[in-house]
Amino acid sequence: MARQLSLFEGSSPAGAQRPAIAAAPVTQEVRDLARQLPPGIRLGTSSWHFPGWRGIVWADAVSPGDLSRYGLAAYAQHPLLGAVEVDRSFYAPLSARQYEMYARQVPVSFRFVVKAPSLLTSPWVYGNDGGRGKTNALFLDAAYAIEQFVGPALEGLGANAGPLLFQFSPLGRTLTRAPEQFVAQLQEFLSRLPQGPLYAIEVRDDRVITRRFFAALKEVGARYCLGIHPRMPPVAAQAAAMSGFGPGPLIVRWNLQAGYSDEEAKVRFAPFDRLIDEDSATRESIARLCTATLAASQECTIIAGNKAEGSAPLTLIRLAQAIIASARQRELATS
Repeated sequence: MARQLSLFEGSSPAGAQRPAIAAAPVTQEVRDLARQLPPGIRLGTSSWHFPGWRGIVWADAVSPGDLSRYGLAAYAQHPLLGAVEVDRSFYAPLSARQYEMYARQVPVSFRFVVKAPSLLTSPWVYGNDGGRGKTNALFLDAAYAIEQFVGPALEGLGANAGPLLFQFSPLGRTLTRAPEQFVAQLQEFLSRLPQGPLYAIEVRDDRVITRRFFAALKEVGARYCLGIHPRMPPVAAQAAAMSGFGPGPLIVRWNLQAGYSDEEAKVRFAPFDRLIDEDSATRESIARLCTATLAASQECTIIAGNKAEGSAPLTLIRLAQAIIASARQRELATS
């Protein structure tokens, strides 16, 4: 469902002074984790404008608006945070200038996972009340994707561009009853996009993730984004489904803990300053999958949201510990 962008998500008022946002001090334990983390792992959060991360990412109390516009420079100083997801682009296209504003705040080694506008990934246009409206003429429209998403993102982010993510919300029974129709349409769409970027596909319908689905992604050079969400099978089941289609970069989005709706998780976990409901089983599954991916000489990009366990940066600290332990176990087993 489309929504209006918050006021703080736009550009700064003319003449406004850019605030100085200081990074929070990082413990030696976290610095050691970053040093021990295997090369090829990029960890990041889903967006970054959360005042509740004070003392974890930010040193001081800062408004969401200032964090949204200027917080990335402080965020990127955290030794474990080498990536971030741009979620804002899901609700409305961004310009190359807006992407460039983000890229200017981070080092060249940093990567952005950028979500495509929902107009490209929803078969319907939703009304202001959330109800399904008319058929969406821009659904999987390659020309619109190139002009409004791929082109501006690559131009503005340059070397900082990471996976370009197409997240498909539940498609409805019309498409999932015969998923091969959607798969064929998706493959045709991806084949028309410019070569070079890493395109990632995330779905919310397990009926879609068939052998034909993975074969189609392989044919066009796209990757499956393993989405951890109550609507989808566990990590191990999704990993098994995609395992037969060869090695490649791993993209994981740890979105929402099972048993919660988005709104329920938001209410329970806000202000996202601590872990409330830890999910060690999911954490260990991701760690093992990362270790296997690195063994195949492929990179891993893991994005965590606050609604996974309560605080995305703290989730990633725990995940880094699990990845390091998993890598050591693999080394011992193969030595």
